[in-house]
Amino acid sequence: MVSQSSAQTLNPRTVHREFFGVPGALAVMTGTVSVVFVWYFSCNPQVGCQLPTTHEQWTHILRGAFNYQDYLSSTALVAYTMWWAWLALLYFVLPGHVVEGVELRNGSRLKYPINGLSSFFVTLAVALAAYTYWGTLPFVWIADHYFQLAVSSILFATAQALFVYAYSFRSSSVMLALAGNSCNPIYDFFIGRELNPRLGPLDLKYFCELRPGIMGWVLLSTSFAIRQHTVFGSVSNSMWLAIVPQIAYCVDTLVFERNVLTTMDIVTDGFGWMLSFGDLTWVPVMYSLQARFLAFHPVHHSSPMAALIAVMAVASFLVFRLSNSEKNAFRTDPNDPKVRHLKYITTESGSKLLVSGWWGMARHINYTGDWFFGLAQCLAAGFETPMTYFFAVYFLVLLLHRNYRDECKCRDKYKKDWIRYCEQVPYLFIPYVI
Repeated sequence: MVSQSSAQTLNPRTVHREFFGVPGALAVMTGTVSVVFVWYFSCNPQVGCQLPTTHEQWTHILRGAFNYQDYLSSTALVAYTMWWAWLALLYFVLPGHVVEGVELRNGSRLKYPINGLSSFFVTLAVALAAYTYWGTLPFVWIADHYFQLAVSSILFATAQALFVYAYSFRSSSVMLALAGNSCNPIYDFFIGRELNPRLGPLDLKYFCELRPGIMGWVLLSTSFAIRQHTVFGSVSNSMWLAIVPQIAYCVDTLVFERNVLTTMDIVTDGFGWMLSFGDLTWVPVMYSLQARFLAFHPVHHSSPMAALIAVMAVASFLVFRLSNSEKNAFRTDPNDPKVRHLKYITTESGSKLLVSGWWGMARHINYTGDWFFGLAQCLAAGFETPMTYFFAVYFLVLLLHRNYRDECKCRDKYKKDWIRYCEQVPYLFIPYVI
């Protein structure tokens, strides 16, 4: 039994609340779910794809939202639950290296299986077997029931968040997230109370971060491409330009699965509604928007335009991947021949901050590559509607918020060393620009 004083030392009361506390948490929860609904009812084969600016359009959206019989589907909910359970099963049964995460506040380290990529390939093999046996039918069903599946994922994500919130009270020795112990149930439910909720060896936050949502994104986008081929007899070059980078990004994430163990989501954030909804709903549902639009409205780019988008996607992906690989290699072993030539400053805490190579160009150069990579996917959908550029706008806001959190965290951690570092690396995103 952990004493009260020990529990308070391990889990201090949260003083600063992000997102402006409870009002912000409520606004984010209602706002993001509303965006899913608005983008579906404003962008579909029946009405086209235009931003809702008229009374008639908003009336259509509200009428569709209240007509819940059309999108609340027990079949879709069962299908989504089976998708989550299938990937959870693979998490347990597939072999893979077991690695330790970062050291926690109590000095312990959790263990994680690195088998996400093998889960992806096993799932791909099952999908190919389904295609061989049933043809395009399962994938067309997924595309046609996109919104029913999206709503099912919202319900599942919310139920999961409620479970982990209640589960976090099982013991006073449970390690809570530093930002999730405000004692306000609404805020803690939203931000995540427990740092690493686990059911036996199943780490729910780690599992959801890369498996159901990331792979679901691939499945949705591929299903939309198959839907386009079924209806129009071919897959447009715009569809290829949209989904190939998406699939490459997802596979890359799984190839470098262990790198997620050092990210803020795993190390710092609790697992609450924000991450549960973000992982299970937001990523697959909103990130596949370009493919969904192209499934019912093919765009055919000229060869020069297609080449330009492809070059942009490849170049920005290389910036993202090479910069992250350099950082991870240096963090793992600064004496590695690949990175030992890099210059760095040593802080009073003993940390080393790179001031040359990719990270000498800008403090968040990886964010730059990540954003332009997403913009290339939006460009693939053409210029007929601003709705397909939601991803680029949202992702810009997300990365700016992450940048703010990173800068505040590093300023508090490194103090005067951070000022010295910023003097040597003055640019945030683009060298000599910003």
